[in-house]
Amino acid sequence: MTKENNELTLDQREELLTTLRTRFEKNMNRHKGIDWDKVQAKLEANPEKLWSLNEMEVTEGEPDVVGQDKMTDEYIFYDCSAESPKGRRSVCYDREALESRKKFKPENNAMDMASAMGIEILTEEQTRDLQKLGKFDLKTSSWVQTPANIRKLGGALFCDRRYDNVFVYHNGAESYYGARGFRGSLKV
Repeated sequence: MTKENNELTLDQREELLTTLRTRFEKNMNRHKGIDWDKVQAKLEANPEKLWSLNEMEVTEGEPDVVGQDKMTDEYIFYDCSAESPKGRRSVCYDREALESRKKFKPENNAMDMASAMGIEILTEEQTRDLQKLGKFDLKTSSWVQTPANIRKLGGALFCDRRYDNVFVYHNGAESYYGARGFRGSLKV
């Protein structure tokens, strides 16, 4: 998962576009008024974004269109897997947190993984917006972008959905759990 070779083969592009289109058509409530052909044209014009979406897909994030930024004319994709993406769990929050661990270090951290994938970790607000489109993270939790003042004190934030409500919690940024990963966003 590095950006050095961020080109998909023709077969990979076609397979990903088919997967994205199928998911798009199955979940029209996530993107009312958005035309798939226009989304696909944007994707085909931006192969580096298609590569990032593929990274979201192979880590089991199930990316889908959740809106359009009218100011920039970009389509917005979020990870829409029911639970935090399996291929991005058991990671601490960022590099500083990873390096602070003396024993039992996780293999990676959420911020570096997101950067390598060419995506951004969802904010708390974006997570709440996603939860309006369905029920996500009923059994897992996902790191969210953490304000600098909280991070400076060693903490990081994560969200989940329990009791039909979205909760935001705090934890030490160096913590990691098998049921906590992160969700990403990408504009195309």
